[in-house]
Amino acid sequence: MKTIKVNVSSSYDILIERGLLKTCGSIIKDTVKCSNAAIITDDTVNELYGDALDSTLRDSGFSVCRFVFPHGEASKCSDTLNKIYAFLCENSITRSDCIIALGGGVVGDISGYAAATFLRGLKYVQIPTTLLAQIDSSVGGKTAIDLPHGKNLVGAFKQPACVICDPDVLSTLTEEILSDGMAEAIKYGMIRDEQLFDLIASHNLSNVANVIDDIIYKCISIKRDVVENDEFDTGERMILNYGHTLGHSVESYYNYKTYTHGSAVAIGMKEMAERTCSGEITKKLIDCIKAYKLPTACDAPMDKLVTLCGGDKKRTGGDLSFIVCEEIGQAQIKKLPFEEFVKFIIETGK
Repeated sequence: MKTIKVNVSSSYDILIERGLLKTCGSIIKDTVKCSNAAIITDDTVNELYGDALDSTLRDSGFSVCRFVFPHGEASKCSDTLNKIYAFLCENSITRSDCIIALGGGVVGDISGYAAATFLRGLKYVQIPTTLLAQIDSSVGGKTAIDLPHGKNLVGAFKQPACVICDPDVLSTLTEEILSDGMAEAIKYGMIRDEQLFDLIASHNLSNVANVIDDIIYKCISIKRDVVENDEFDTGERMILNYGHTLGHSVESYYNYKTYTHGSAVAIGMKEMAERTCSGEITKKLIDCIKAYKLPTACDAPMDKLVTLCGGDKKRTGGDLSFIVCEEIGQAQIKKLPFEEFVKFIIETGK
């Protein structure tokens, strides 16, 4: 088993091992030291792994209840959150109990926010079941729900008690969801690690399984380092949003239905690269994106997309912070007044 320790205000371990989901009950028991666990998951993941997790928890002495909601970004909203609160009340969950998030980014985000706010906070464990969640959203303590005005606009920092990462669960992912996660992996290469980018670029969607364990470990290690340096996202951690400023606008423009998060981020990375990188680096990025069957463009008018960036969380006062990678492996934080950012995007587009 590989262990990555995250040393932040509430330190925790990320445990990585194939087959771990089916045997993690004792690890969770030793970590949270409680007797009642509320599993929160979505309908897709519940069918695949809900019973296996329930079984290992009960074998380790937990009393278990389970809340299941419809999969998809549309469920990451206040209505689902209120249903989770009601479920926790109905099952007499107390501050000495724990929540276990079993699923992808949506499950992890909303479960973590429930754990941060219900009874002013209780322990929770992340068990990410998508590549994107394993390498990105389950690590670092960001939790949130969406509003009609934008993505992740209501949230809290809440570090998990531990993260259980089982690469075996990736075998059940659809090609689309695996591609979704690879967009974030490409992002990590672009912002911090040229060797990681080259490893990803030397493979494609059909054979990346041969190196996926290495990719997972490298991506988590990068995020760990960044989060340790900037837990509350006021400086260096902003680099993790490479491709996300325009990417979130793509998601919002299509009402979170047409493009997955990773697909939108891929478009955002490509658009930013065209405006800030040499032709050679831009081509490398585009070729890599295409190798994982991710899009590089959408039909939405750029003037509409850039206007939606006004709701981005990185906007402070009249300024917007955004990330550029002029060289692979090197990220920079830029800041412009919002009106100048709009002008920059519109006037430098191809």
